[in-house]
Amino acid sequence: MSKLAEFRQLEKHLAEQLQALETLKDDAGLQKEIEFETKLRALLGEYGYSLPSVINLLDPQARRRAPGFESKSVSRKPRQVKVYKNPHTGEVVETKGGNHKTLKEWKAEFGSNTVESWLAK
Repeated sequence: MSKLAEFRQLEKHLAEQLQALETLKDDAGLQKEIEFETKLRALLGEYGYSLPSVINLLDPQARRRAPGFESKSVSRKPRQVKVYKNPHTGEVVETKGGNHKTLKEWKAEFGSNTVESWLAK
């Protein structure tokens, strides 16, 4: 993209954002929120409180809660060892997952369903 095209694109984007900003400035809901925040901060300053101290005053449990997620110490149960025995060669493979090199080779050669049937119960 040429510098001139990039400049014009950014200029257009800036004009759109300025238009959105002007629209927001006229919004009655925004004006009420700004007024509320201004009065709240003045009141906090008058009484010498900070936002965290007011939150702690109104909701003492808020500090103990994790913001966004709860930490759970749930561990996965260990995987069971699976034993596959190739009936053609008598070779045995023990694995906890399906990412075993020999097992992958068998599945490529004989098919996944066939190899799964070799699972020792």
